[in-house]
Amino acid sequence: MKKRMLIMEPDDNAGVMLEDARQNDAATFENTTVAALEPIEFAHKIALRDIKKDEDIIKYGEAIGYALKDIQKGQWIHIHNMDDVHGREGRLA
Repeated sequence: MKKRMLIMEPDDNAGVMLEDARQNDAATFENTTVAALEPIEFAHKIALRDIKKDEDIIKYGEAIGYALKDIQKGQWIHIHNMDDVHGREGRLA
């Protein structure tokens, strides 16, 4: 089933769900479609592409955090796999 998501900037690697998605639902925004790999609730983030551990999470054109582990395209992005940009201090060279 198609579900709406929001992408604000072309460089974003995280979209925002505009409605609840179940596993295998197609999250869509304009010409972008991503299959949800797991349930993702309204207003939560979905990975628009694969994101490597320690890579920035970009939403609305801004780095909002970084990946604590590899995140697959279509996965839910939340506190279990990302941390705030302030949590990075001292962790990366």
